[in-house]
Amino acid sequence: MTDRYLEYLSREHARLEDEIRLESKRPRPDEVLIARLKKLKLALKDQMQSWDSNHASSDRLTA
Repeated sequence: MTDRYLEYLSREHARLEDEIRLESKRPRPDEVLIARLKKLKLALKDQMQSWDSNHASSDRLTA
């Protein structure tokens, strides 16, 4: 994965956070939608952390 892809993941993570916040503010929020968005957000966070740790490992190998 490239730095560009990490930026994309970060933007998507922020977008999902906004969607969750907006849905939560509705008079009758859709709890199923919120749960689905939270799972997607967590998956993105996991991908970002995985990329970060893999990138750090490759940096150590090339140093």
